[in-house]
Amino acid sequence: MSKIKSTEKKSDLISLADEEGVKQVLASTLLGLWDVVNNLTRLKPSRRDHYRVTIFGSARAKAGTFGYQETKRLAAALAEMGCDIITGGGPGLMQAANEGAATSPERAKSVGIRVELPFEQEVNAFVTQAFEHRTFFTRLHQFVLTSDAFIVAPGGIGTVLETMMIWQLLQVRHLENTPLILVGKMWPGLIEWARSSMLSADTPLANADDMTIPRCVANADEAIALVREYHQVWLSGQHG
Repeated sequence: MSKIKSTEKKSDLISLADEEGVKQVLASTLLGLWDVVNNLTRLKPSRRDHYRVTIFGSARAKAGTFGYQETKRLAAALAEMGCDIITGGGPGLMQAANEGAATSPERAKSVGIRVELPFEQEVNAFVTQAFEHRTFFTRLHQFVLTSDAFIVAPGGIGTVLETMMIWQLLQVRHLENTPLILVGKMWPGLIEWARSSMLSADTPLANADDMTIPRCVANADEAIALVREYHQVWLSGQHG
């Protein structure tokens, strides 16, 4: 019996010289790891201490500009409300949001979720809790797992990527009761393009209701008012 088992174990071994065999082992192992990760993400905290708002926005905005100051004011108001502020942890509007959150350190955390890039600085000085990722994919996953609301300030391609991912997750209801708030003049045009392009086809490429998922607002005050509504509902659930 022992000889048979020994033979079976040896037959399972893959020589490093067997390139195809090695590829199959690596592929099946990686898929297995994804199964583990997907299973772990089913676990959700029963209660959070604070409502968490992620603010996406451009890394290129300069301190002192109107956009920077408005983003800082927005984050400061939410932090005073008791909301943790989460950003990508970098410069620009991410730094503005973390700086705003840092004005109420006793009421809110200022969190940065970074990704390794060759052309950006380290985590900004106003982050009090930092996380580092090697890929955008795992970083975006953490944003989703840790956030109760998303606010999108003006930004470039990276900001659009983040916005579209949250929009799609809300569309398929992998996220629910999670506001996606787009602030400023650049976003209504994106929503109108999606509406006119996706709904006008012979076979519509989306549902009309999908176009109502992102909430476009003109300024920080309107964004604060919307988050306050969702925050109050969240507080009621926490204490219910």
